[in-house]
Amino acid sequence: MTQPPPPPPPPFPPPALPPVGGPVPVVTPADQVRAAIAGESASDYIFDFWTALGWTILTCGVYQLYVVYRLVQRSRDHNLRRLQLLDGAYRAAWDRAGASGQQDELRPTFERAAAGLAGLQQLTHEFRDPTVWLVICLLARGIGEVILGVLLDQDLVRHDAAEASVEQALAEIYTRLGAPLPTPDPAYRKQPYRYVERVIVTVVTCGIYFLWWEYDLMVDGNEHFRRNWAWEQILAAAVDAAPR
Repeated sequence: MTQPPPPPPPPFPPPALPPVGGPVPVVTPADQVRAAIAGESASDYIFDFWTALGWTILTCGVYQLYVVYRLVQRSRDHNLRRLQLLDGAYRAAWDRAGASGQQDELRPTFERAAAGLAGLQQLTHEFRDPTVWLVICLLARGIGEVILGVLLDQDLVRHDAAEASVEQALAEIYTRLGAPLPTPDPAYRKQPYRYVERVIVTVVTCGIYFLWWEYDLMVDGNEHFRRNWAWEQILAAAVDAAPR
């Protein structure tokens, strides 16, 4: 009796992305991971709120426009870099699972990882061009920043949830492949702000409260990046250590 053909591989994410901010050529999935890590300093901009506030005061508010540009830019570029990193780790694991004959048993976990990668990919299609948002906030001072504050927080919430799903799946996969990875701590999962309350307080205080809102946007991003950096180093070692 003829055996049925094997099931198709899990839905892979889009083709491998080019390196972000680094000269490392992308040749293999492992190279893709290393290139993404090399791009940390280019994409993951760390804000110092008090320095930004000081320059904003000294420039009579002009520096605030630079802050707007940087907030949008780092949100977009960080998401691209993490997609590149996790996509490379996913592909490396799929190759290793094939070499060890574990693809079929790990298929459901790979599919969960692919779903999370699809969520990160979806964020790349959002309207988040930093130059365009700079112009919007320049023309609609106050209103533009408030709208952007809501959108940036929503982006981080969605980004954090999608990448946590991928990290959880990859931790299970690499552990099965002999290179244990820590699972993400759900206690650090980003929760959305109470947008209506923040908008009301911002209006009542004639925009003063938005300084606190901006502080939160900066700090939340800073903390998110630093947690990512620590996990990425362990991931890179796991990609190199997983048996071929």
